[in-house]
Amino acid sequence: MDFDWSTPFPEGVISFLDTDLYKLTMQCAVFKYYPHVPVTYAFTNRTPEKKLSRKAFSWLCEQISKLGNISLSDDELHYLQTHCKYLTPSYLDFLKEFRLKPREQLNPTFHPVGADTGAEDELGDIHIEISGKWVDTILYEIPLLALTSEAYFKFMDTDWNYDGQEEKAYGKGIRLLEAGCVVSEFGTRRRRDYHTQALVFRGLVKASKDALKQGLPGKLSGTSNVHLAMRFNLPPVGTVAHEWFMGIAAIINDYQNATEEALRRWVGCFGEGVLGIALTDTFGTPEFLKAFSKPIKYLPDTPNVPLLDGSAEPTTSSKTYADVYAGVRQDSGDPANFVKLMRDFYESQGIKDKKTIVFSDSLDIDKCIEYKRISEEHGFQPTFGVGTFLTNDFTQLSTGKKSVPLNIVIKLSSAAGNPAIKISDNIGKNTGDSSKVAEVKKLLGYVEKEWAGGDETSRWGKAEDATRP
Repeated sequence: MDFDWSTPFPEGVISFLDTDLYKLTMQCAVFKYYPHVPVTYAFTNRTPEKKLSRKAFSWLCEQISKLGNISLSDDELHYLQTHCKYLTPSYLDFLKEFRLKPREQLNPTFHPVGADTGAEDELGDIHIEISGKWVDTILYEIPLLALTSEAYFKFMDTDWNYDGQEEKAYGKGIRLLEAGCVVSEFGTRRRRDYHTQALVFRGLVKASKDALKQGLPGKLSGTSNVHLAMRFNLPPVGTVAHEWFMGIAAIINDYQNATEEALRRWVGCFGEGVLGIALTDTFGTPEFLKAFSKPIKYLPDTPNVPLLDGSAEPTTSSKTYADVYAGVRQDSGDPANFVKLMRDFYESQGIKDKKTIVFSDSLDIDKCIEYKRISEEHGFQPTFGVGTFLTNDFTQLSTGKKSVPLNIVIKLSSAAGNPAIKISDNIGKNTGDSSKVAEVKKLLGYVEKEWAGGDETSRWGKAEDATRP
């Protein structure tokens, strides 16, 4: 495909593929197993001092309404068919006809800080309610987060420009590749805007090409943004998010068996070893590992089930989920402790294969290099999904100080009428109804752990910080 790089991409979100891959893989699995389940989502701003003006909120609402105009193009369908063969034909048929309905499914509201004067420059907090069938609403999260960030930096913090973004990303890429890191770009949800992300990824691709010529040991494995992957004719990167585990736990309302059910249905949709990086921390990694160590129980329509002698299809595998999954993703808590925990776990299971750990929690160059060292010392293959550090790293033009990104999230808040929660390995990332969180922690015997890096209010620095390369 030909794209004009001389001017910024149109504002807002204009493609279903302008999202992270795991939203499509999860929609595929939801389409297969939970097509009629009603859900709600909740928006949280973990940096509440960063507010929108009424004018910014009006722009955001306009962009939200435009989401209803998006449909899958023939080129996009062809790309998914050729690069994402794990997406089932029945799901792609569904996606061809799929439309978002923001007027019915979304309710964005503006809450002024003081008296409601109606003025365009009036500041306020925003709230976005999302409700509908899970399969119909699952694609909202990433575009809504990206649009909210774009609104803030289009109207509130405007003391910046695009100059040097591609070059900065190139420099970061070279440093990571020199250090031998395997890196993916994971920055869609909190990017400054699409054009920034495109410039950044182009810088990373250039770094990757030069690194190959120079014989550097690292590798760029891709981007989680499916639209950018299509532009560069690369396969997108990603597997599953907390939402899958949260939704199933709420639906069956059985937190002691929810993780195993989520793993079973993921394998049931895609098969053994496909999209095989497991996210461990939804209800705490120790709880996850109890399910991860169990033998796979096949659902009747699981693809590519290894046949027994005589071609009989088994109901239970001789292997565990930990055996067949390529590795795990670390997204909260202390990474060093996580690596040690996973090494102890795999040894206890007698698993000798070299497994992968994908790190994805608020990374920068120094963290990647440090986590790489720790992982390799413990016999793992580390890879890194780097997001906001790449796609929202700007300096204020007038002061030279850091232009700090928003820390915003949208999480599943209910499914099938039951509250949906996330506990994680860091108390700052607890999500959902607080009484339900406390109830599940008690049920699972969850143990709180302190971690110095767990402050969610200043994940990417503070306004007084000078920028770092």
